[in-house]
Amino acid sequence: MSDRPVLEPTAEHPITVEPTGRHVTVRVNGEVVADTDRALTLQESTYPAVQYIPRSDVAEDKLRSSDTQTYCPFKGDASYYHLVTGDGATVEDAIWTYEKPYPAVGEIAGHVAFYPDKAEIVVAPA
Repeated sequence: MSDRPVLEPTAEHPITVEPTGRHVTVRVNGEVVADTDRALTLQESTYPAVQYIPRSDVAEDKLRSSDTQTYCPFKGDASYYHLVTGDGATVEDAIWTYEKPYPAVGEIAGHVAFYPDKAEIVVAPA
């Protein structure tokens, strides 16, 4: 049994997950690694919004599993991926995912997110 806290979103720490409703493209080192019309926007409290991309819309051949793992009391256990671009460059821990997220954010299962300092995430204008 785990002694890690499990927290629910509250009025003081809200979390919403909604369809982005716009096209999202992700590039790493100028190379398109994800392209979707099915992204979800997760807004947690006052943090910047995060685009969660369906894993099926990410270039699977570019992903390499990482040993990195983290824990969020609102979302659960996160695992990470390195991203290998066509020029052979490896961007360490560029992507994270919650394979079994907590129910409050269950919609992000099967999705990945990219660190904005490691990837260019472009959401098309409305």
